[in-house]
Amino acid sequence: MWQYDEAQVTRQAEMLANRVRKRFAHLARRFARQGIEAFRLYDWDIPEVRAVVDWYAGHLVVAEYERTQTGPAWLPRMAEAVARALGVAPDHVHLKRRTTGEARGPGYGRGRTRGPALAVRERDLTLLVDLEGALDTGLFPDHRETRALVRGLARGADFLNLFCHTGSFTCAAAAGGARRTVSVDRSATHLRRARENLEVNGLWGPAHALVRADVGAFLERVGRTRERFTLIVVDPPSFFRDRVTGATFDIARDHPDLLRRVLAVASPGAVVFFSTNHRRFEPRFDGLAVRSWEEVTARTIPEDYRAHPVHRCFRLVAP
Repeated sequence: MWQYDEAQVTRQAEMLANRVRKRFAHLARRFARQGIEAFRLYDWDIPEVRAVVDWYAGHLVVAEYERTQTGPAWLPRMAEAVARALGVAPDHVHLKRRTTGEARGPGYGRGRTRGPALAVRERDLTLLVDLEGALDTGLFPDHRETRALVRGLARGADFLNLFCHTGSFTCAAAAGGARRTVSVDRSATHLRRARENLEVNGLWGPAHALVRADVGAFLERVGRTRERFTLIVVDPPSFFRDRVTGATFDIARDHPDLLRRVLAVASPGAVVFFSTNHRRFEPRFDGLAVRSWEEVTARTIPEDYRAHPVHRCFRLVAP
């Protein structure tokens, strides 16, 4: 059983506070000039301090990579030290506990929301986050550069966002001048937030469709029609189990079949961005009917995530 060691916890808190203070000084001013209000400050940089610290427009999300050796008092002590180092009020500090799981990342919940929405800027977009609900805040800041790539290709596009989450890619495509967008997700909660994100940016309208559906079923249905897309984003969870049928999706096993079905609804020359955060992902694209494919991870990982890259991203071009 874990025993609280005051000297050890104090030393760890001091190390974390010092690291976060230096990192904030390095990042905050430059990100402020770019209009970026959500970014990572710390991700288990010190082996014995198993924590993640994220900044959201003056709020801190401090998460522990949970293990039995710390006990319930450890995370509050780390959060208190970080907040004091950055001058953040206690009611702007949000504690999370990460557990290893088969989801987009460790311990992500099923589209739950609990607290009021907080608006954060990502350049000229406003995106809504929930810091009081599940570990998933509703925004993955590690994909801000991927969103910029999508936006740069979006003018006049028929855009499809699969596993759309809260629609941040859809907002980027709409802001970039997409002719229309279709966003697909299984979660009604995520789709409600996607609409709110479009609305808060003045982008909501009849050109944007939000579809609650299983992605596989959606692709099967669209594949039987003439509807096709010129720009597609596919960012699935690493693993999920259908609560009704019991069927499972495993990114390592199932991504070739998923991408074949995606390419079946792609227009000739369409660009497909496929991303995964699976730590040991090995792409199996050789059997796909594509004009070309390349890994673009180096272009999509922003500065604040480079020490511990959290996703891999690939650009495929349909034949």
